[in-house]
Amino acid sequence: RRSSDLDLLKKIYSCIDLTTLKPTDNEDTVLAFVEKVNQLEDKYPDLPSVESICPWPLYAKTVSSSLEVESVKTCCVSGGFPSSQTFFEVKIAETSLALHDGADEIDIVQNAGHILNSDYETLSDEIDELKSLCADKTLKVILETGALGSLDNVKKAALIAMYSGADFIKTSTGKEVPGADPESFCVMCKTVREYADETGRKVGV
Repeated sequence: RRSSDLDLLKKIYSCIDLTTLKPTDNEDTVLAFVEKVNQLEDKYPDLPSVESICPWPLYAKTVSSSLEVESVKTCCVSGGFPSSQTFFEVKIAETSLALHDGADEIDIVQNAGHILNSDYETLSDEIDELKSLCADKTLKVILETGALGSLDNVKKAALIAMYSGADFIKTSTGKEVPGADPESFCVMCKTVREYADETGRKVGV
């Protein structure tokens, strides 16, 4: 294998959000999950660390307080993940608690229902306020592209997320509805480029 291929694989590895979002998660399983990451640095010193560990917000403190690898962040899903179908007050409370307990990054899901009934203002206001809570911490917005019904809706969802302050946009939760597909991802990337050309702000994907 060429060294350039190995460098690329290492770069991809370093971008992973290592996730545990099972209904059976508990304090012990999450601690064991974190310990695997703590041990990897000693076992494989030539490998970079993963980008983050991502648990339910209930376990933000467990992860942030037990992580020993300084470069690995604590990332939490929030805001009624994975459907976003809950009261906005709940989304605010859940996100605030996760940040308070040590989350460095927050992943939320856009409410796909707001896209489908063209309630863009509500959707934008929600994301904007959650980004305000995050301040300089990273907010990633999952579009749940498989629920949106058309590539035109994917583009609208991407634009609303970016306009409202998302630092990254993501394709899918991998739960409940069809997940990521190349066509949606392509539309998202093109929309990110167009938005950057227009505003000068480059959002991650």
